[in-house]
Amino acid sequence: MEQPVVEPVETPVVEPENPLLSVVKGEPTPEELAALTAVVLSLGSAEPAAPERPGVRHWVRRQQLRLAPKPGPDAWRRSLG
Repeated sequence: MEQPVVEPVETPVVEPENPLLSVVKGEPTPEELAALTAVVLSLGSAEPAAPERPGVRHWVRRQQLRLAPKPGPDAWRRSLG
């Protein structure tokens, strides 16, 4: 049985009006461009992380060591009294 001959189909390259990146010097490889694009895209889509609050265990440990609470908002709630 004869194998059919498959010819490659050319896909048109669409150039965006406002490119995300442009190379102005040098000749980066496709792998380097892909890595750079991934990094740039990951920087733009990150949502600001909520500030991490110490857990209850942290404050219980501070009380056991008889350490004073750190000053700040609602510090009076963390006092021993």
